Amino acid sequence: MLLYIHGFNSSPLSDKGVITADFMAKYYPEVTFCQPQLPSNIQDAMVLLEHIIQQAKMKGEALHYIGSSLGGYLASYLAETYGGQAVLINPAVNPSELFEELTGAQYNPYTHETYQIKPEHKSQLIEYNTAVILHPERFFVLLQTGDEVLDYKLAVQKYYCCQLLVQPGGDHSFIGYENQLRSICDFLQFDH
Repeated sequence: MLLYIHGFNSSPLSDKGVITADFMAKYYPEVTFCQPQLPSNIQDAMVLLEHIIQQAKMKGEALHYIGSSLGGYLASYLAETYGGQAVLINPAVNPSELFEELTGAQYNPYTHETYQIKPEHKSQLIEYNTAVILHPERFFVLLQTGDEVLDYKLAVQKYYCCQLLVQPGGDHSFIGYENQLRSICDFLQFDH
């Protein structure tokens, strides 16, 4: 199974989400591809993701993740906790700190949902922090230095022991993401 985990205020309809779904359908149709719309509440999102993982494990499927931004933060926790391999795209390292600035009303342009970020959401996020990567062989981390939302250097520090691709320039969306899908699938060990 490949579980694609989108970022904050995003959706499977994001550019990366659509590109990944199309690529998997074309080149790896035999791989179960799961790309849920995550609830805005972090605990509800993790309940959904953990349910999907448990279902895959019951079917005997290997676990693979692609996580973008906040999805990368969650994918780190899932890979460390449940096993499997994770590809992280410009992952958030300390999103609970960013949530302080985001407290209040939020709007998801993909789902048109309006919701509130409350102070308790910060502590909920901290529950899923992987302060130290214990299984670096499980991770392939793609970063662009031009990320205008997150400081890529924090991810370099956290994932220094993992397979890293650091590209100069770019932005938070990871420009040229579609060009990385072959190497992503190679890392995830999908058969050609």
